[in-house]
Amino acid sequence: MTGVWGETAACNYLAGLGWKIVQRNFRTRYGEIDMIAQDGQYIVFVEVKTRRDSRFAAAREHVTAAKQRRILTAAEEWLQLHPTDLQPRFDVVEVYGAEEAAVPPRIHLIENAFGG
Repeated sequence: MTGVWGETAACNYLAGLGWKIVQRNFRTRYGEIDMIAQDGQYIVFVEVKTRRDSRFAAAREHVTAAKQRRILTAAEEWLQLHPTDLQPRFDVVEVYGAEEAAVPPRIHLIENAFGG
């Protein structure tokens, strides 16, 4: 499954940056958060988008306003269950490639992707 492979690649990438992976695939009735991680003073809610390439559109373009609202609502629920003094942030990780490819995936982190 492309999504699981991409999420694992993103998880490994972020862990390599020194992030602490707190939880993967947090699900609520409002939606799902692919990954929750700690990056220094931030608790980061991460949406992972995996595509073979960016020929037709960047992966981040698939994180629509409706999807962002669902992630924000799910994050509010997670924060109620797990109180923290960390500042919340919403990032998108684009993963380009394929599990069966001979080359490693190309990964692009977009911090504060929902900032307006």
